[in-house]
Amino acid sequence: MEPSWINAIFGGIVIGVAASAFLLLEGRILGVSGITGRISELNKGDTLWRVLFVMGSIVGGYLAAQIWTENFSNIIDGSNYVRLAIAGLLVGFGTKMGSGCTSGHGVCGIGRLSPRSLVATLTFMFFGVVTVYIFGR
Repeated sequence: MEPSWINAIFGGIVIGVAASAFLLLEGRILGVSGITGRISELNKGDTLWRVLFVMGSIVGGYLAAQIWTENFSNIIDGSNYVRLAIAGLLVGFGTKMGSGCTSGHGVCGIGRLSPRSLVATLTFMFFGVVTVYIFGR
């Protein structure tokens, strides 16, 4: 088994390349909350790629859980579904309140040297650390 930092570096590189390619090719920020939040607007020619992005995220998450079961065992056993749903709702509320998510602010915004994104990312990180401290893994 590889050290976890190798996976983290590889994942960071993949996310960075994807965000850079999306900005370069589409001229858009790769913010997941913005992509998913605008699916229902049904703008002509703008819905299909958003739906495919969400479907790819779901299928990718499912495949990752099937391949690396040890990393997902605390979710797959079913005992944490309520906690997971509550966490998802809180994240959704936070992304609406913060006008973006960790991918939009943390990956793309900081890369563009946006002060607003820096503050948002520091806020995400602070509350993430506090949450782990209170609730553990």
